[in-house]
Amino acid sequence: MFDSDKWHEIFETIRKNPLRTVLTGFSVTWGIFMLVILLAAGSGLENGAKFAFGDDAMNSLWIQSGETSMPYNGHNVGRRIQYTNEDMEFVNQEYEGEIDAYSSRYGIWSTTVNYNDKYATHSMRGVHPGYQDVERTIMVRGRYINQMDIDNVRKSVLLGKKNVPILFGDEDPLGKYIRINNIPFQVVGIFTDVENESDEDNLYVPITTAQRVFSGGRNIQQMMITLEEANLPKSQALASNIRGDLVQKFDVHPDDERAIRIRNVQEDFQNIQNILTGITYFVGLIGIMTIIAGIVGVSNIMVVVVKERTKEIGIRKALGATPGSIVGLIIQESIFITAIAGYIGLVLAVLLIEAVGESMEASFFRHPEVNFEVAILTTVILVIAGALAGLVPARRAAKVQPIEALREE
Repeated sequence: MFDSDKWHEIFETIRKNPLRTVLTGFSVTWGIFMLVILLAAGSGLENGAKFAFGDDAMNSLWIQSGETSMPYNGHNVGRRIQYTNEDMEFVNQEYEGEIDAYSSRYGIWSTTVNYNDKYATHSMRGVHPGYQDVERTIMVRGRYINQMDIDNVRKSVLLGKKNVPILFGDEDPLGKYIRINNIPFQVVGIFTDVENESDEDNLYVPITTAQRVFSGGRNIQQMMITLEEANLPKSQALASNIRGDLVQKFDVHPDDERAIRIRNVQEDFQNIQNILTGITYFVGLIGIMTIIAGIVGVSNIMVVVVKERTKEIGIRKALGATPGSIVGLIIQESIFITAIAGYIGLVLAVLLIEAVGESMEASFFRHPEVNFEVAILTTVILVIAGALAGLVPARRAAKVQPIEALREE
């Protein structure tokens, strides 16, 4: 039941002691503020990790070659491992039942591209049709590289959406010819990459065309495959088996990780996710400890309040006030201060996140956000903590004998 007299007394006490009230609430405000900021930072890191991995299919394996770092069977250190089309064909045939899509890649880091009098510099990648699934490329117009392009060594090219205006302006690029290192290629499709806009700077051509036109022979730089489902144990087993086959073929030391490298996207993401989960728990613990410190501060202040109002409490009890009413008054004041201070901290944190969240975005930190359920839970915890903070001094006040309280000066 609403008791206007109690609320009048609480507001009167606050009005008479504004500095003490502000200092009491500040510790709670700061605790909630830091908790929300830290949790939002944790969500920003998690979103950044998802964004960084979102460009590649989560169920993909990236098979890369390097140089040997360990001597083996008479081979010296520093021997370069070179994959060829035959290696991609072997992996695809050997593990056909486990592979959903595949592609090898042969590219040039920097090429000169022009259309009429417009020039640009782009990276060129020769790929198979399955690369669309590996890179999660989205077609805006036209089509992707197909098997006929591969078989007939067509000079077909895909152009990134953001680069169309640079070369073509308002002109429709489909069917037009651009020159890559002065060799004509026909634009057959326009693509976009929602997760990683920088990939739109790449040009995609059939891998057989890239190998023949740009002196690649049958060499490839990478092999990529996707599994039928994102299953971590299966992907780990498949990666181990493929690596074992390649280690045997190229006669490298089984423990030489630099010679044959396989990146398991799902495994990498899981490792990052575990680290981020630990960070989230850690920052949450720091925020909770900060709130506890604030609640302890409220409890200490309420002890002082009870001490200062000992004579007043004695008079109340002498006039017939029950211990329950005394306890209720002290707890109500404690809850009120704690809840208002916590709400202020929550609002300030949300405003700060909204103000600076977008400007702080990077590949490793994106979209920091406040979880609504966490905000509600924090508010409930605050109310409970506020009640507990005022309980001890309230019980002490209820035990004060009127005759002893009236002797206090």
